[in-house]
Order: sequence, then structure tokens, then C-alpha cells
Amino acid sequence: MSLSFIPLTFPSSLDSTKFNDFGREVVGVNPGERELTEEEFKTVEKALYQHDLLLFRNVNLTPDRQYALVKAFDPQSEHYGHGNKQLDKTKGSIIHAYVSSLPNTPQVQIIGHGVIKNHEGIAEKTLKHGRHPEFHRTQISDEDEAKGFTRFFRWHMDAALYDLNVPKVTALYGIKVPKGPLQTVRYDDGSGDELSVSLGTTAFVSGKVMFEILPADLKSFAVRARAKYAPHPFQWLRNAKARSTGIGLETEGLETSLQDLPAWEEQKIKVYPFLWKNPSTGNLHLQVHPLVIMEIQIEPLPEGCRNEGALYPLGGTISDLKEIRELLYKMQRPGIAPSLVYAHPWEEKDLVLFNNRGLMHSVVGVFKEGQVRLFHQCNLAASDEPFGPSEEDIRKWS
Repeated sequence: MSLSFIPLTFPSSLDSTKFNDFGREVVGVNPGERELTEEEFKTVEKALYQHDLLLFRNVNLTPDRQYALVKAFDPQSEHYGHGNKQLDKTKGSIIHAYVSSLPNTPQVQIIGHGVIKNHEGIAEKTLKHGRHPEFHRTQISDEDEAKGFTRFFRWHMDAALYDLNVPKVTALYGIKVPKGPLQTVRYDDGSGDELSVSLGTTAFVSGKVMFEILPADLKSFAVRARAKYAPHPFQWLRNAKARSTGIGLETEGLETSLQDLPAWEEQKIKVYPFLWKNPSTGNLHLQVHPLVIMEIQIEPLPEGCRNEGALYPLGGTISDLKEIRELLYKMQRPGIAPSLVYAHPWEEKDLVLFNNRGLMHSVVGVFKEGQVRLFHQCNLAASDEPFGPSEEDIRKWS
């Protein structure tokens, strides 16, 4: 069978007019059966950046082959996106509780829920699925949660955002996928927004769409803005609480002071453009991690551009966390509207590759006692940094 790419079946809740190019199922090659030829891989690589997410069904995938597949997108990359086994040693990171390195392939992590035994060199381990009560400022009642109401846990791209570069591609492989009734995501922000999802879904949103739907003044701001992230960011925010939508933090002064963080170096702090340029399509994707940003740096409008209604036409720096978060929420919240969220309905042996520099995602849902969810995740700290807007882009959108 020749290699082909079939459009995904979207739920009726998704605005398909904005997702014509998003997501494809790959048919004609199975990464679990053999390595892709050079020609096949180039075709898959091009398709990934064109469609941002690729799905392979019925894959029997070893950790070594999963690592090799992800590494092929960036042959110079070597280490897991947060460092091989680094999270296993970093108890202060909020991510530590949810992922663990496989003993023999530390570039691959296990994530999920419940007790697993005799798995890839692990005698026994209890996996922890991210639930909103552990991280959100407000909570759904136990009674409503028992009825199937839930929330997005936290929206993010996979990245350490300190020292290590943002991974290009993430591979998620579903090994055990529990079945259950649909659950309802509540946004609980006064909008009344809700979204019906399958149990334990992974929800994705497009940075491309998030940018495209911005009004002109915020497009002008985004194309000139850079995000400065906190050192050791996932220790910095460990005591802070998220908004009910899972996108952004409440500002309550609960961040760890920079002086109380482990030793850090200024040159290892990451400062990235708000917009990342797709290496294949040239599209701009709004890719800002909403939880760990601590400063916004804005370039002035290019010479000759009209500044009526423009935000920060002369450029500047925003360092007040409340102001940063309110502005970013205004930019990102529209992009997680129910009609713009693709919640993948996992089946066992699904392999999903996604453009980690073009999408954000969140785990969702709550499991009952005895339900086991087991996934392998792989992403690698990249050999280069994301590309920002070109001078032509800046002039066009300013």
C-alpha cells in the first residue's frame, strides 16, 4: 500500500472551516513494524509540519523505536526535553509527579494513571494523572466530578524553557486506554463554555488558528513581542494556582522567589518570540507558555507604520505578572474555545506525532479507581531554537 494521508474525523463541536489542513491519519506505513525509508520519512516529516498532527493506528512500538522516530526529526538531539532522568531527581518541579523515565530508554517517559507492574524494566509503579484540583485555584465539586464533569488540566507545549531548547516533535503512544462514558469539560469562567470529550483525552489547540483569530491590534503586538521565561520555571510556579480554564495562572504572589530557586544562570534563561514560524508552511503560530512567563519584551513599530490603536507603539517591557497574565489571557483564551479544540479519542496502539512548536495541548479528565491508563511519551531537547517572524512578517502584521 502506498503512503497516504487521510483527514481525521472531527467531532461536530469542532469548527472544521478553521481546521482544513489540521491532522491526518497516516496509512501505508507502520513505524512499529519497520523503520521508515528515507523517502517515507521525508514525506511524513513534510506532512507533519503541513498538518501539525499525524495519527498512526494499530502500532506495536518499542521505546527504542519511538526514540529513533522522534530523533529522526532532529538527528542532533539526544536528550529528553527536560533532560534524561532530570525530572526523576527534581522533586521541586511540578512535572515530577506526572512523568518518569524508562530505565533503559531515558528519552522516553511513562505517563498515565493507576498501578503498572513489570513494564519495561519497572517492577511496579503508581502513575498519576493530572487532575485540576491539584493545580487550579477553584475546583469542581466531588459530586459534579462523579457525574462526569472535568476541566483542562494545564495548557502547554512540551519544553523545559530553561537551558534546553524547545523540542520540535512529540510522540505520544497509547498502550492502555481505559474505556468509559464521555465526560464534560467545564470552563467555569462565566462563559458557560463546555466541551464533551472521551475519557482521558489529550486536547490540542492550534497556535496558527490562535494567531489568525486575533484582532489587528493584538496581531501587531504579538509579532513584535518576546516572552522571557523564569529560571527553573516549573519550580518557580510550584505553589501558584491556575485559572479554571487551565490556561494561565492566578496572580497571588505565590511564585517562588528567584533567590530561593536552585542556582541558575542568566544566559540559560529562555527568551522566545511570541510567534514561531512553521519551517514548512511559513505560517506563524502563537506559541507562548502561559504558566511560566515572567516578562514581555516589545519591539517598537517599524518605521513608517501607523500607530493609531497600536499597543506599545514605541516598544517597552512588561514585568508586572498580573498585567502580563491578563494580556496573554486575552490573546490565548479565544483560541481554546470549544469549537477550536481537537480532543483526540484515543484507542490502544494509537501513535500520535505532533508539531510541538505549533500546537499546545492539555491532559483532561478524571479516572475511577482501578482504571489504568499507560502511555509512552517522547520529545527531545532540540538542536536549535524556534524561528520567529521575519522582517517582512513584522512589517506585514504591525
